[in-house]
Parts: sequence; structure tokens; C-alpha cells
Amino acid sequence: MRLHARVEGAVQGVGFRAFVEHRAASLGLKGWVRNRWDGSVEAVAEGSQYTLESFLESLNRGPRSAHVAHVKVEWEQATGEFSSFTVRRTD
Repeated sequence: MRLHARVEGAVQGVGFRAFVEHRAASLGLKGWVRNRWDGSVEAVAEGSQYTLESFLESLNRGPRSAHVAHVKVEWEQATGEFSSFTVRRTD
């Protein structure tokens, strides 16, 4: 499965991308995370449904310094295009 999420709130400048990258790596997920110009953080991750649900719980919580107001989620079919989980440039 593929999880495409947009995390809104106080999520930039608080180590959110590093938190997401570490959590994804610890779960064995593949995909990416990046800041958005609108102040949100966007993430795409592929893995099993169970693992992605655990990852989503982490996105809703965030690191201690963050305040997550809302997470917009889209569930999609995995494409297998990723070989690791990376941090991408701001879009």
C-alpha cells in the first residue's frame, strides 16, 4: 500500500522531517518527506497496511517540539518506485 499524507500545524523548523525519516526507516518503509511552501509537511510512504497505520500514528503525534493540527490522508496502490526513504527539497 501507499500512504500520501499532508501534515498541518506547527510542523516546520521543529525537526519534523528528521522525525519522519527516522520513523519510516525504523519501520522499513520506502518513500519521501518534504516541507511545503504553505507550512505543511508532505510524506509518501510504501509498505504493508499495518506498518503504514503505525507510521500514520507517528505523523499524528510528531516530535515533541511540533504541534500537529491535522493530517490529510490518501490511501493509494504502491508503485514500488522507491528504494529507500529520503528527505526531498521543499515544494
